[in-house]
Amino acid sequence: MAGLDSVVTIVPSTGLNQIDLSSSDLQRSASLVKQACTDSGFFFYVINHGISQELMEEVFAKSRQFFGLPLTEKMKLLRNAKNRGYSPLFDQVLDAPNQIKGDYREGYFLGVEVPEDDPNAQKPHFGPNVWPSEDILPGWRQTMEEFHSQALNAAKVVARIIALALDLEAHFFDKQKYWASLLRTCACVVSDPSKGIYGAGAHSDFGFLTLLATDDVSGLQICKNKEAKPQTWEYVQPLKG
Repeated sequence: MAGLDSVVTIVPSTGLNQIDLSSSDLQRSASLVKQACTDSGFFFYVINHGISQELMEEVFAKSRQFFGLPLTEKMKLLRNAKNRGYSPLFDQVLDAPNQIKGDYREGYFLGVEVPEDDPNAQKPHFGPNVWPSEDILPGWRQTMEEFHSQALNAAKVVARIIALALDLEAHFFDKQKYWASLLRTCACVVSDPSKGIYGAGAHSDFGFLTLLATDDVSGLQICKNKEAKPQTWEYVQPLKG
C-alpha cells in the first residue's frame, strides 16, 4: 500500500503478464515470467491454476465466518511461535514510518501439517496447525486444508516455470520434502493514507513466492520500481480464473 509521498495510478488487468498453468508451452511461460522480473517488479497473474472457483468462494465464505467470531473466541487461537493461528489487528507493522499503529487487518496462518513428533517440526515455520473447534466452525479445517493443498500444488508448478526462467532444471525447487508454505486468510479495514491507516503497509514479501487469491474488491497496489522517487503505486484489478 502506497505511502504519503507516493503517486497512485490505475493499471488495467492487461497490464501484467498472464501465466497459464494449463499451457504445455513452458518455455513461453518462462519467457513471460522473466519479462515480469525485468518490467513488472516480478508481479504477474496466474490463470488456469486448477483451483475451482467454487472452492475459492468457499474459502472466502469460511474466512468471513471466522473473522466474524467474537474477539474472545479468536484470541483463543492466537498465533504461536511457529507462526500458526490468529493474528489480530495491529499485530504487524509493515511500514512503520507511514503507519500510526500497525496493519488494520486480521489474519489467520496455517501451513503443511507436520506432527509434533516429526523431526521437521523443530524447524522454524514447521509444526502442527492451530484449528478452530468443529463445534464453532464445522468444515472449516477441511476447506482450508484442501485449499492449501491445491494452492501449494499450483505454487510448485509456478516454481518450475521460475526455474526455467532462471535457466535451471525445471524441478530444481522440488528437492525438499516440505515447503515452508503458509496460507494466510485476511480481513482488511479500508485504508485512509491521509490518516496513516493502511490495511497492509508497503512491504516486500519474505520468502520465495506469494500467490494472492482476491475477491471482486480492488485493493492490491504494486510498485514496479521501489527505487523511484517518488514511488508510483498502481492498483491491480482482480482477475477470475
